[in-house]
Amino acid sequence: MADAASIARLRLIRTASIGPVTYRQLIARFGDAAAAIEALPQLAARGGGRSPVVAAVAVAEREIAAARKLGARHLFIDDADYPDLLAQLDDAPPALMVRGDVALLARDTVAMVGARNASAAACRFARQIAAELGREGVTVVSGLARGVDTAAHVGSIEGGTVGVIAGGIDVVYPPENAELQERIAREGLLVAEQPPGTEPRARHFPYRNRIIAGASLGTLVVEAAPRSGSLITARLAGEAGREVMAVPGSPLDPRAQGCNGLIREGAILVQSAADVLEAIRPIDARSVRSRGVRFDAPVAADASDRERRVITGLLGPVPVAVDELIRQSGAVPAVVQVVLLELELAARLERHAGGRVSLT
Repeated sequence: MADAASIARLRLIRTASIGPVTYRQLIARFGDAAAAIEALPQLAARGGGRSPVVAAVAVAEREIAAARKLGARHLFIDDADYPDLLAQLDDAPPALMVRGDVALLARDTVAMVGARNASAAACRFARQIAAELGREGVTVVSGLARGVDTAAHVGSIEGGTVGVIAGGIDVVYPPENAELQERIAREGLLVAEQPPGTEPRARHFPYRNRIIAGASLGTLVVEAAPRSGSLITARLAGEAGREVMAVPGSPLDPRAQGCNGLIREGAILVQSAADVLEAIRPIDARSVRSRGVRFDAPVAADASDRERRVITGLLGPVPVAVDELIRQSGAVPAVVQVVLLELELAARLERHAGGRVSLT
């Protein structure tokens, strides 16, 4: 049987309307998931709405049992072996499902992404550079997609590779990577955020991309068309303060336009594994990892009725930065966050990229 703490955490995570930011704020405020669940009705009432329906105990128990049957386990954000680099993200997944060697994410890590319809030359280069990075003790993280992702995994499988799945950890996508995915589970590490059995949908891929970028010291784009998912991963890496690297290509090939654009905007030009190592090795990964999120004593903060009215009055349908709400309301950050938490639990608040919020 799963322990009560894990069941409570998973119930909170799988509750609709409670995302990664909300989860972390609830744990920081109440100390543990069980206390947070108990407080949800009161918080939602203060926000002017009904309490969200918490996932049932049976739902959490079934998911934990399914993970064990698959040879996987849950890794919660406050567990000691949760990857510290990933924990730096404001929207880091509160729980991951992992199968394989989690220690691979404690090494120097580089994300490699690129086009699904990649050229033969790009796939060959990705395979080669991934193998060289593996021999240097670097773990290669990618998304198990066709093209560059597959080549990166194949090249780094012996040196250390991590495959991040958009759906459930038991779902193979694309189907032709079934054997590769199983081999990564045996010799590397598989990571998924969604529950077992979840078929990947379009909305899941940006979530997967943030894990790829967030778990890595830098992201290398080998080949990518404009407005591709690979460029989203690169953008997320830049927003997280990680290195963004790109392989240049012919201006005549549309698949190279994304990489060439990244380089024009300041990404590091990469022509060899040595270029990647030069970019990431000066980073003091130990100091970065030392800032990993761990929940300590609960944060005691509350808002008066007046503060709630002021903060809510500053909100509208147009997204605004939380820092701007703090400045204009004159309230301390903890109080502003409490009011936003109450509004979100009441289904009256929507969170946007860049730390912005709006009323629904």
